[in-house]
Amino acid sequence: MRFAWTVDAAGAATGTTTGTYNGKIEVLVTDPGAGPPTDNYDIVVTDEDGYDTLAGAGANRDTANTETVLASTLSVVANDKLTLTLAAAGNATSGVVIVYIR
Repeated sequence: MRFAWTVDAAGAATGTTTGTYNGKIEVLVTDPGAGPPTDNYDIVVTDEDGYDTLAGAGANRDTANTETVLASTLSVVANDKLTLTLAAAGNATSGVVIVYIR
């Protein structure tokens, strides 16, 4: 699943998938993009019950480097739509979040 995001004037962005997902989250990749967000921006991907499926691994992402988090610190998804929420990312910045689910 790939979320391309752009933050609003308040420094936040959200989006929800149209389909549902089921499985173990194997990898999280964050790419800050060409208009980089503020350093240590935060990403949360919640399920329909409001649980952070990244188990906190989306906190404090880097402003300049693509970062990867492996399965040992991630969670599972059980037939849920997922919602991406970014915070503290600055104003009018963009990037990409990729979540690999198996």
